[in-house]
Amino acid sequence: MPSETNRRQFLGAAAPAAAFTILPRHVLGGQGYTAPSDKITLAHIGMGTQGFNELGALLAEPDIQIVAVCDPNADSEDYVEWSKGSIRSRIRQYLDDPNWRESSSGCPGGREVGRYVVDTYYAKQRGQEKFRACAAYEDFRELLEKEKDVDAVKIMTPDHLHATIAIAAMKKGKHVLVHKPLANRMYEARLVIETARKTRVATHLLAYGSGAENGRIAAKIKEGVIGPLREIHNWTNRPVWPQYTSIPSDRPPIPKGFNWDLWLGPCLDRPYHPHYTHTVFRGWYDFGGGSMADMGIYSLWPVFAELNLESPVSAQAWATHHCDIVDGVSRPVRNDWSYPAGCTIRFQFAARAGMPELELYWYDGGMKPRLPAEVEPPDGQIPAEGILFVGDRGKIIAGFNGQNPRLIAGGKVTSLWPEEQAASQRGRQQQTPGRRATPVWLPALKGGPPSPGNFLNAAAISDAVCLGTVALRAGRKVLFDSAAMKITNIAEANKYLYREYRPGWEL
Repeated sequence: MPSETNRRQFLGAAAPAAAFTILPRHVLGGQGYTAPSDKITLAHIGMGTQGFNELGALLAEPDIQIVAVCDPNADSEDYVEWSKGSIRSRIRQYLDDPNWRESSSGCPGGREVGRYVVDTYYAKQRGQEKFRACAAYEDFRELLEKEKDVDAVKIMTPDHLHATIAIAAMKKGKHVLVHKPLANRMYEARLVIETARKTRVATHLLAYGSGAENGRIAAKIKEGVIGPLREIHNWTNRPVWPQYTSIPSDRPPIPKGFNWDLWLGPCLDRPYHPHYTHTVFRGWYDFGGGSMADMGIYSLWPVFAELNLESPVSAQAWATHHCDIVDGVSRPVRNDWSYPAGCTIRFQFAARAGMPELELYWYDGGMKPRLPAEVEPPDGQIPAEGILFVGDRGKIIAGFNGQNPRLIAGGKVTSLWPEEQAASQRGRQQQTPGRRATPVWLPALKGGPPSPGNFLNAAAISDAVCLGTVALRAGRKVLFDSAAMKITNIAEANKYLYREYRPGWEL
């Protein structure tokens, strides 16, 4: 069936002409059944490692129908994964086929793999429904032009394409889900937010919710448990991908079935190299947003929301460097193409109502803060990820995304949550056995209230992430005027707020 055919027209024409009796939906499809005409039709843009990691939840959601996939790569096994064979094993679970690609050893990905997985899953799990086969597109622009009946898109591409695709989709009236960050340039992130405001489509940044426990800690801080908050320290085990120290000079051929031009999208032209692409893109200033864009949005967005933090007024970064030997002389390299192996970034925030000025420190690449003596491990091995809040009358330290928070006050270390509160919290988090949790964004896609993870709510954290990159590239403390979106003390640093576009890709 042509992909541009209206879905609801097709389903209506396909219904048996002699069906005179109207039966209740639960009789037709059982408990939780959603009629095909009532499903949210979704296009999945980006069929790489993380796209397949998250695909299962979408496939299992009865209110969602994936009708199209898109990726400039057709089908290959050169992706990078976090454990050997994990993506192939996950796809086998989706397909209920333990022998799928048993002779292969690489990590699979691409639009044709995505189409096969979607069609096979639906054929096995929703065989009683009438639905058209999943379409596959190389170019998201063609998808948006032809798939007129698509309700929403999920964007799982490298960071540099997020804004371009999201804005194009919103202008077509599509609801948009996007993996973090909104963009890897501040101008683009703000344009995404403004487009969402103007088009009034439903939006959701998929980092929302993961750091909710950090938000609970921030709410407790607002009650005065450690006095006025002065500092936040957040550290991560990222990067877990290469941070290349040189621009590739060799010229491997473009793999068959891979459209390098489309993958580049708005970025300036350059020769293809695998060091830029699948999974490792995040380490490049042009293509990624670095470690903070990868993990800081998860851990810090709830803190921003709870403490009513706006855009930082300044940022300063300290980063590792590397050296090259040229003509027998070793010198540090001025690297303005890739993120450092490790860094610390200090953000300063203006005072808010009832709260003083605040400093936020971000650490990655093995950098970590000095912990209070009361909680520093005897062997000095600080956990790989965590967060520390420092107030005038105490401190709170927690693990990854707010786990196991401990209060340090009056020379004592205690659990932040009394046992009865912890037990109550666990009870609230438990799902009723056998029941599916509704995605927080789904009601918005069906005409309900905006998701709490909508793009407008992500404005301040998006500014912070992008400003951190500006500070890294500038190599100096930058002062920021949020209203004007301008670096006020280093004129040349303003170029890092924007992208230099290839002709035809301007935003």
